[in-house]
Amino acid sequence: MSLLEPRPAPSQWMRLLSPLLACVLTLFGGAILFWLLGHNPVLAFRVFFIDPLNSANGLSEWLLKASPLILIAQGLAVGFRARVYNIGAEGQLIAGATLAGGVALWLDGSGNPLVAHITLPLMIVAGAVGGGLWGALPALLKTRFRADETLTTLMLTYIASLGLAWLVNGPWRDPNGMNFPQTILFSDKALFPLLFEGLRVNASVFITLFAIVGFWFFNARSFLSYQLTVAGQAPHAARYAGFSGARTVWFSLVISGMCAGLAGVGEVAGPVGQLNLNLSPGYGFAAIIVAYLGRLNPIGIVVSGLLMALIYLGGEAAQVTLQLPSAITGLFQGMLLFFLLGADVLVDFRLRRPRRHPA
Repeated sequence: MSLLEPRPAPSQWMRLLSPLLACVLTLFGGAILFWLLGHNPVLAFRVFFIDPLNSANGLSEWLLKASPLILIAQGLAVGFRARVYNIGAEGQLIAGATLAGGVALWLDGSGNPLVAHITLPLMIVAGAVGGGLWGALPALLKTRFRADETLTTLMLTYIASLGLAWLVNGPWRDPNGMNFPQTILFSDKALFPLLFEGLRVNASVFITLFAIVGFWFFNARSFLSYQLTVAGQAPHAARYAGFSGARTVWFSLVISGMCAGLAGVGEVAGPVGQLNLNLSPGYGFAAIIVAYLGRLNPIGIVVSGLLMALIYLGGEAAQVTLQLPSAITGLFQGMLLFFLLGADVLVDFRLRRPRRHPA
């Protein structure tokens, strides 16, 4: 017998506050973790959350990491509201980055001044198309063969990763790269311009800013957004109202794939500057936490994306300053997700009171 029973009327305030509770519990769990590892928790938290933002370079890196997380999470949130669970944004990021990188390699070395002006726009379009197509595959499998999108999107991530590995180890490998699995470095015409001299943050952040505004208007003013929400919360009512379930699946997976593909362009035409096997430190998977921590709200996703980016930065700082393993970043992400899911369960359910049997 289950120990939980549904609450008659879940508190909406607690639903909004559960991400804050999850963050507090994560900090508490992190303090215990640092103490067990032999570090002063106060000093460790300073290294993890404060020191990375003490300089202009740190702020630049913070924005650079937050941008793809926020962009991917904005797209994922559209599907999650409709109960279409895209778990393969990492693969869609790789697919978009691969197609955009292919455009950069194809146009490399051209002396035509027109090519120099269209290379980056073509890469942006190619990245969106690549990610969208990689999202369209599970949409086709779900609507045509009823394949579960949770599994197909995840499995396609490995196919995208293996496809990229074949390219950078084979036909696209840099002949002067000492056999490393990577392409040549892209020329300046295939890179986003830097916003500030000496800092790595670049113009790709404007794509994310545009997406934030676009998804906010989409949620606030679009009838399609209302259809997606109804399809997720009351599928029977949605079918009765004539809302297309297939259109919900296609739109959700394609738009989230396009956002992930654009995030991939931001990496290969930004800080990475080439195609290699380390395009992303797991942005596509971390963005799932970002979307739910932000309550699937475009503004909430911005806040949670900044927090997740800080965890990435803090993990890197902890490796250097405290000599902690790289897994510390994943531990904090895992604790945050665990406590968030736990808090959400207790918002919707309560412990079942034992029934007293008459003597």
